[in-house]
Amino acid sequence: MILYHGSHSAIPAPNLSFARETTDFGKGFYTTTIQTQAEKWSERFRRRHSLAVVSVYEINENEILENISVLDFKTYSTEWLDYIISCRQGGSAGNYDLVIGGIANDDVFNTLTIYLKGYIDKAEAIKRLRYEKPNIQYCFKTQHVIDEYLLFKESITL
Repeated sequence: MILYHGSHSAIPAPNLSFARETTDFGKGFYTTTIQTQAEKWSERFRRRHSLAVVSVYEINENEILENISVLDFKTYSTEWLDYIISCRQGGSAGNYDLVIGGIANDDVFNTLTIYLKGYIDKAEAIKRLRYEKPNIQYCFKTQHVIDEYLLFKESITL
């Protein structure tokens, strides 16, 4: 399987010490199977760093899924929403090596705020957080899994 990561520079050896804590699935190295999605992520860096780069990786999906702890959100669900809320508030992300699931859209902060204040229910919050286009993110949460399974192939400067 090919995975992509968007940034301001090539990342041949991802290092979790640079990862932010309060993101969708908590601290981790985020990738996607959708190249255009990674390109969009990398474009956000162009304004600050003048460069947009997509790093390309390969994993053996069968091998990795047999040997590590994976949390896979197949759909947008109440479990997905609860997990994102916990992670974005700095709560426990569990003891997973890899978390797979949909991306919450750019209105996350506003949606979570009105949900937590009780102005909307979970079903409405999930509806608002979904992207209209298909998307997916693979969040690698442990350094040893990155080092052992994520093989850097190339970088593409946009």
